[in-house]
Amino acid sequence: MLQIAAIVVIVLIVALLAFAATRPDTFRLQREAEISALPEKMFAQIDDFHNWGAWSPWEKIDPAVKRTFSGATSGRGAIYEWEGNKKVGMGRMEITDSAPYSKITIKLDFLKPFEAHNITEFTLHRRGDSTHIEWAMFGPSPFMSKLMTIFVSMDKMVGKDFESGLANLKRISEQ
Repeated sequence: MLQIAAIVVIVLIVALLAFAATRPDTFRLQREAEISALPEKMFAQIDDFHNWGAWSPWEKIDPAVKRTFSGATSGRGAIYEWEGNKKVGMGRMEITDSAPYSKITIKLDFLKPFEAHNITEFTLHRRGDSTHIEWAMFGPSPFMSKLMTIFVSMDKMVGKDFESGLANLKRISEQ
């Protein structure tokens, strides 16, 4: 009886690993919002990492987080590095493209508690006196990520943070 149980467990583990291997090699998550402000106002909040403390959902998780700013003050070449507690981890962001008032692309490198290398994009579309903003993150999905996302939805896990950040950006921009 013990042998049958062991065989069943092994078959289930192999099936789980095989299923994980069939999952997509990349991921993308995105959130959008309508904000009653012109793109110029929001662009300034996103394009300068010094402003992220006012709206980023991750800035208040660890009040003792160590921040380092280098490179350009804002726009292409601006760099923001952080090191904090287990929830915040350690990482680096660099603005790799900045098209005034329409798009900002950021290379996002997580170093701890897990390593991941992704791209984040903010796209702004003017609609009269308002702006439609899209915040997206995408990148590779290595095997361990594929396995993890069988049990935990990255979209649900990180998507709520994007929603919170967009709500904060809306509050600041509409003032």
